[in-house]
This record gives sequence, C-alpha cells and structure tokens, in this order.
Amino acid sequence: MGEIMQIRARGIRTTVAALAAVAGVAAVAVPAAATTPASATPRFLEPAELPPHPTSPWYAGPVTAGQPDPLPVCVGEALPSIATHRSYGTEFDTNAQQITVVERTAQRAKDFAALLRKDIAGCAKKLMEQDPDLTATQKSYGRLNVEEGAHVYGLHTASAWGSSDIGLFSVGRDGRTVTVVLWGQMGNFQHAQVGDFKATTVTAVNKLY
Repeated sequence: MGEIMQIRARGIRTTVAALAAVAGVAAVAVPAAATTPASATPRFLEPAELPPHPTSPWYAGPVTAGQPDPLPVCVGEALPSIATHRSYGTEFDTNAQQITVVERTAQRAKDFAALLRKDIAGCAKKLMEQDPDLTATQKSYGRLNVEEGAHVYGLHTASAWGSSDIGLFSVGRDGRTVTVVLWGQMGNFQHAQVGDFKATTVTAVNKLY
C-alpha cells in the first residue's frame, strides 16, 4: 500500500488515535553490535512486532528524523527536535508509533524518561481540563525488566458525542537512548491488548542496539 493513511482525531485534536501511519514503506534496518558506539543508530520496530490485529496486517512508514506531526497526546510536548519516529497503521482504525530520542548522556536520558512518565501520569487530568466534553481515565500497567527498564500505561478517552478510544503507552530506556511506543484504536480498556503491547515494548527496547 503506497498511500498515506491519516488517522482521525476524536474528542480532542490530539487524541490517543492521532498518530499518522504511512503504509507500505520498507523498514530501515541497522545491524546490531555487541558494544554500542556513540554514533550507532537505534533500530525501530518492524510491523510484525506490533500487537497482532485480528483481521489486518500492519504497515510501516519510514524512519523519520524530527518530531511527529501531529504531536502525540500525553508525550508530545516533551519531545525534542532530535527525536526520530516511525508510524504504523492497519487497514482499520488501529495505529501505532515509535519515537526514539538519543541523549548526550545516560543521566540525561534517565531524566527525560522520568519526565515522559510524569507527563503520562498527569495526562488524563490535563485532557479533561482542556476539553470539558471529554472524560479520560488512565491506568498504570507497571514496570518491565528490560535493559534500564520500561513502564506501560493505558488511557481511555470518551467524548460527550459518543466517541471512545483506548491507547497504550510505554517509555523504555537503554543507556542514553529513550524510546516511546504508542498504540491506539477505538474502544475501551477491555479492548486494550496489554499483554501483546508489553511484549512489543520489550522487543522495542531490546532491539534498539
């Protein structure tokens, strides 16, 4: 598939599902190394490594330098210009994105990951303050033991006019590199593929280098 799929924003302009997915572009592969040099390029998820969709394959866009446009909900405001991202989509209303930031030092990366987790923790409250017609609820699904650790969260948004979206977020770190994985679709917490998303997060952090 060569055409761009633009994911519809519901509830607010940057809802969980507001992730741009470009179909049919090959992945950018970087060989792994036993020791990560300062100039190494982090690798990104392949479509098959995302939570499986019951009726559609995943498609991936290119690995792109810079912040995603539009900025993703909850984590977008904190992303620096040095970010790199890749968007994914299915033939239906299920979308994903991976965003990676390589900091100058491991301590800076640790601080940045903590900032992202703080932003996610306060996201539901902030969304409702921005849009009184929106109800947002979030959950923490705990820490994953991969490299320097990863944390997984869920966010459900429902609007007064009937939309309902579920999103999953993870923030993981390997040394001085932080990666964020986002997954979203229509639905609620019952539709969240938490187990599959945790496996995707572990893969994303493990394969950075």
